[in-house]
Amino acid sequence: MDILLEVMDQLSSWLSLLPRISLKNIVEIAIISFLVYELLVWIKNTRAWTLLKGLLVIFAFSVVVVLFKLDTILWILKNITAIAVTALLVVFQPELRKALEQLGSQNIISSILPMDQGKETNGFNDRTVNELVRATFEMAKVKTGALMVIERGTSLKEIERTGIEINGLVTSQLLINIFEHNTPLHDGAVVIRGNRVAAATCYLPLSDNMSINKALGTRHRAAVGVSETTDSLTVVVSEETGRVSVAEGGSLKTVSDAETLRSILSGIREVAEPSGSRFRLWKGRLINGKKADK
Repeated sequence: MDILLEVMDQLSSWLSLLPRISLKNIVEIAIISFLVYELLVWIKNTRAWTLLKGLLVIFAFSVVVVLFKLDTILWILKNITAIAVTALLVVFQPELRKALEQLGSQNIISSILPMDQGKETNGFNDRTVNELVRATFEMAKVKTGALMVIERGTSLKEIERTGIEINGLVTSQLLINIFEHNTPLHDGAVVIRGNRVAAATCYLPLSDNMSINKALGTRHRAAVGVSETTDSLTVVVSEETGRVSVAEGGSLKTVSDAETLRSILSGIREVAEPSGSRFRLWKGRLINGKKADK
């Protein structure tokens, strides 16, 4: 019994040496853990993974240099550190830009900041859904390659500027004619905003995700690329196999039938409907007020 009490006293004395953890510390630990996890995921999915392995090799080399007191090499490492950091920022500028674009396209920010006050919103109705589904599977039957990007919360104006303005109502005939072989507009992507085809022959950023199936071509890699930097949804028709796929949130999934695609597109229409939150209503009043003043 005395031994047990002695052990308990010893444990309590050790615990008293530990810093006290408050609720604030727990919140900070959770936030830091989440940020570290997201950073590791980002590193894993980009070329930064190769960079990290290289940095580990340099770190191990530096430890050896310090242990063996190789002063000349240590002096060289200290003096090239600042230059190396600048060089890394230049080399990995595309990855850093993509990470910031993904951060800025999160719904939590767009719902707080009124970034879309000057943006016209058109309803994505059932007729548009049916026309898209009909055009997609008619092109799939004859293996006509197609790439249709549907705008949601994030503006696709920059991508739209790379193509030719159409501004036509979404119909299956229009989409089929655009992607028909040997026509002036068949190459590139179509941007769809609301119920209208905004532009055609648009260029999309290619994804550098190494996990994408190598059998897939540039069209599918472009679809994943635009879904990584925006919240858009892209419908892809393979020219080789006629397979229909949907890219969203950096992932690509195959759509087997028309009903599945209709269900996915109908989900976009439901999300696009204005919510009843006070903040969004107030933004709507501001927009309507400005239009009335004009």
